[in-house]
Amino acid sequence: MGHKYCFSVDMRTTIVCGMLGSGKTTFIGNVLKESKERTVVLVNDFGSAGIDGEILSVDGIDTVELPSGCVCCTLKFDLITTIEKIIKKFDPLSLYIEPSGVASPSGVLEALESLNISNVLVVGIIDATEFIDIYESEMYGNFFIDQVARSDVLLINKTDLTGSGNVERTLKILQEMNGKAIMIPTVNAEMDHIPKHRDNIKKVTGSPCHDVHLSSLSFIIRNKSPLSVLNDLFENLSSGTYGNVVRAKALVHTDEGPFRFDLSFGHLSVEPFRSSITDSRLVVIGSSLNEMKLSEDIDN
Repeated sequence: MGHKYCFSVDMRTTIVCGMLGSGKTTFIGNVLKESKERTVVLVNDFGSAGIDGEILSVDGIDTVELPSGCVCCTLKFDLITTIEKIIKKFDPLSLYIEPSGVASPSGVLEALESLNISNVLVVGIIDATEFIDIYESEMYGNFFIDQVARSDVLLINKTDLTGSGNVERTLKILQEMNGKAIMIPTVNAEMDHIPKHRDNIKKVTGSPCHDVHLSSLSFIIRNKSPLSVLNDLFENLSSGTYGNVVRAKALVHTDEGPFRFDLSFGHLSVEPFRSSITDSRLVVIGSSLNEMKLSEDIDN
């Protein structure tokens, strides 16, 4: 690009990173529920349907989406230009960036550095029910390590869904990976307050991108589809009928009203959605996905 951008802003920027389904969107929603200052959330969904942005928008939060890619690599230039536009249009006091669950925060920090934005806090959300297995399997490689190592604050989330011994072991491993981070066990990604931001951007070189081969499929679902049929579909997604699914999420106007579906590493949540849904849609993230069979089952 050849030149530095420069903005004279006091904007506080929070990068919220974490594995797929760890609770990033829930955390941002909790933090901003009572906020009265000018805030914008920039969401980078791995899939093209932009579901997380609509979830946050229900609470009246200004949300900008960067779908269909990863901000740590293919979308880095888009990230820079989008932040420029956000500052010019909204002049926010606070910006939250939610990268895809398979993104490295180092790439986002590089983009912010090029904009001379330094008042930055990195919050990492850790799923206590999955962390040990992911860590021991080494299945997510560099970007997983980068998420932990770059975090100023680590929320060990979903502590109510696992044993205290597992939480203690998770904390011990995280201390070894990043002893400087503030570590806070949480339920539903709730915390009393966020630690203060600090000028923590340093020159980042050779930032790792994700080296796990995941693919994303997006589908349009007919409005007023039977809730029971969608429940069966998500059970099949969970059981491996369509391949190795690590995450699936949907907003659907069912025959019983609007619903939100969220499948993460075998854990399924189905709950009514608090707003009308115009375009019912599904995003599936995983490997070795059988797109043809899934598409046929959705259409039938």
